[in-house]
Amino acid sequence: MRAPVGGLFRHVADLTVELARRGHAIGIVADSGSGDAATQDRLDSLATHASLGIHRLPIPRLLGMSDATTPLKIRRLARELDVSILHGHGAKGGFCARMARLGKSDPKALYTPHGGALHFDPRSLQGRLFMQIERLLLPASDAVVFESAYAKDVFADKVAVPRCPAPVIHNGLAPAEFEPVIPTDDAADFVYVGELRMLKGIDLLVEALAPLAAADGRPATLVMAGDGPDRNGLTARIEALGLSGRVTLAGVQPARQMFARGRCVVVPSRAESLPYIVLEAAAAGRPVIATRVGGIPEIFGPTADDLIASDEVEALRTAMADWLSDPSRHEAAAVRRLAFIRDRFSLRTMADQVESLYRQLAQ
Repeated sequence: MRAPVGGLFRHVADLTVELARRGHAIGIVADSGSGDAATQDRLDSLATHASLGIHRLPIPRLLGMSDATTPLKIRRLARELDVSILHGHGAKGGFCARMARLGKSDPKALYTPHGGALHFDPRSLQGRLFMQIERLLLPASDAVVFESAYAKDVFADKVAVPRCPAPVIHNGLAPAEFEPVIPTDDAADFVYVGELRMLKGIDLLVEALAPLAAADGRPATLVMAGDGPDRNGLTARIEALGLSGRVTLAGVQPARQMFARGRCVVVPSRAESLPYIVLEAAAAGRPVIATRVGGIPEIFGPTADDLIASDEVEALRTAMADWLSDPSRHEAAAVRRLAFIRDRFSLRTMADQVESLYRQLAQ
């Protein structure tokens, strides 16, 4: 992988720990030139599970000279460590793993996009370039693994239909994450957890909140956890709407801790792949208001009709008002959603499917 952040790193970390627990030897390659003060700490936390080591090599975000040299270093590393599987995560991780595999029968190379290049507009020059690179690398792919059926469909539309095995293997959660979270007595009406980016619909959320009131007539409240490039713009909009006393910006906080600080989780995204935050909220038994984007309908399952249109403040406001007036209906939907995801989106199920694919390819 390139950068150990976000949902991609969460997936890699979970898979590393679980496969190591099952007796597999795992190594991690990550970019040496990016990250923050917490990057090495995140990687170090996996050191006891990565018996093949944690290796930092230059993996630029876009194109660079290292794209020619790093795959050769990975190929040499794979030979020295006698690995049977190279699993590239994200666009650049997938690029490096498959370039290292070119011209060799072993190790096998797998690729999980995690969105990656698929986020680029295929009509743009950059988008056309990246889609063409994806097409050229498909013959070097022994399998392409998708975290959602949505991602598989987008890949087929923008790149091609893989001729190699291309299973959908959903992200999974650990057993402790299925323990219920009960809101505190002073919890806000709504809680948002995620990046503070307009892509996540944070502007729509505060706009929708402004006129809303709870059943007892008091103004509805919201707590927002996270940070990001649009934090200052969000703060200015909150002040302009006169919501400073009703919206709390909590900074970066653990998701489950924040679920206790709000009675209903809101995910107003304009675009997503398969967001962990929706999975985590559903596993915690919390009511969730979310938009119909990406793979979220796959998580909502039998409650997918409750999803709302994206980028529409009125649709979001209506859903939030409905929860304020009748929370029992949303609580009942949360129970159905939890029953749906408990086995389908467990860490055990995810690891079982990945391990089975590895064994199939390594034979």
